[in-house]
Amino acid sequence: MLTKLTIRNFKLFDEVELELGDRVVLIGPNNAGKTSALQALALWDIGVRRWIEKRGAGNVPEKRPGVTINRRDLISVAVPAANLLWRDLRTQESSRQNGTQKIFIDIIVEGVFQGKSWVCGLEFYYANEESLYCRAIRLADDRRMEVPDAAIERRIAYLPPMSGLAANEDRLDQGAINVRLGEGRTAEVMRNLCWQVLQGENGQVKWDRLMNRMLALFGIRLNPPQYISERGEIVMSYLSPRGTELDISSSGRGQQQTLLLLAHMTANPGAVLLLDEPDAHLEILRQRQIYQILTETAAETRSQIVAASHSEVLLNEAADRDIVIAFVGKPHRIDDRGSQVTKALKEIGFEHYYQAEETGWVLYLEGLNRPDYLGGSTL
Repeated sequence: MLTKLTIRNFKLFDEVELELGDRVVLIGPNNAGKTSALQALALWDIGVRRWIEKRGAGNVPEKRPGVTINRRDLISVAVPAANLLWRDLRTQESSRQNGTQKIFIDIIVEGVFQGKSWVCGLEFYYANEESLYCRAIRLADDRRMEVPDAAIERRIAYLPPMSGLAANEDRLDQGAINVRLGEGRTAEVMRNLCWQVLQGENGQVKWDRLMNRMLALFGIRLNPPQYISERGEIVMSYLSPRGTELDISSSGRGQQQTLLLLAHMTANPGAVLLLDEPDAHLEILRQRQIYQILTETAAETRSQIVAASHSEVLLNEAADRDIVIAFVGKPHRIDDRGSQVTKALKEIGFEHYYQAEETGWVLYLEGLNRPDYLGGSTL
């Protein structure tokens, strides 16, 4: 499990530390950095994979310790030029004393694996518009961090919202599925993920559980995916609440988004899922239900969830049991159960706290049906 993320000089962030846990919800207004935090984790994962590919685990050479990452390899952090990853586009700085110095993007991830803590820090520096370099962060004694096995074992998947399901879907190898997911092409892999569920170990049991959850949420009954070898395609259909058989592409975006997330967790147990607006395309009732089902599925599959959302419903659902980080001002936790303020906020709801932070401060009058919001300095 990942337990902490530290980011420096990446996009909106000067320096920020985020506590992580089994389930984390990032909440805040648009352009506050929620997606950037997910992308920082995705960039760290790209760096780890490229390091292992070129250097191998634990091998940190004294000379030329960096490995090259091409901009086109940044499938989860797509940018037209590499310098767009740097805060204020500044990739270097100059001074009379030190001359010109590189500005590093630092991403440090901490975690626990088999009861032991681990840390893996990577620094990224600019090469040109098409590439950047990655290497392990230098320690105080002038050595560089090793890339621990635990960091290599962590599988991270960045899952953006569904953009609409493709009419046809070829059967894909795992690598091709990962690439499409990283590029945000979720519409091209949903049937493949369902096929993986059914073909995996205890596939029928897992498929039945997935089917029952979709039935409870949307009243539809999924038919098992089928592989048409003559066309190399995977096809899927479902029965509507009235019993009409329809192709899965006829279902609503909310149903497709939910099926994608549940199928991915079921087919890839033990992964760290970076979910950007998992409540997209869902009405309020379904938003509450989807968070409950995601947490249940994550527990069953030993998955870790880090989700970014604008939904007050998800905020309230997560506040009493999971880590909630508000991206209002400097990102910070808003579910400190030990504070007196939080105890008072139990009465008015965490979504009111979020609104109050945006406004400035909240006047809480016990006995009234709702709080009144006034601008000004924080109480």
